[in-house]
Amino acid sequence: MKAFFDTSVLVAVFYGDHIRHEASLRLFIQFDKRESCCAAHSLAELYATLTRMPGRHRISAEQAMLFIGDVRERLALVALDAEEYAGALATAARLGVVGGAIYDALLAACALKAQAEAIYTWNARHYARCGPNVAALLRAP
Repeated sequence: MKAFFDTSVLVAVFYGDHIRHEASLRLFIQFDKRESCCAAHSLAELYATLTRMPGRHRISAEQAMLFIGDVRERLALVALDAEEYAGALATAARLGVVGGAIYDALLAACALKAQAEAIYTWNARHYARCGPNVAALLRAP
């Protein structure tokens, strides 16, 4: 099975007191690079989120890079080329995806490129706007 990990799941993996930590971690350790992936852009989202969490949850850039190393060890990275990127934007526009939801649409395009059989996310509502072919793949960890 090809599992695609959304950034929302990856963030929860690295916080032991996160309400969704156990389910996210259990899923994360069950897969390896041969059967799971995330968008290359998710590394930037993960870094941005971890280094800007409020209060005691904020971690240093160095610690964030260690977590990103863990992701890179376990998950294959999927990136869109220039044509795929433009195509994903056009598809999103056709579907009425606007604003910040475009980032989820780009991640969904990566999942489709990887031929994912499941997109694991805690934000299914965000992805559901990306069309029925994406909505059919959505799973909570």
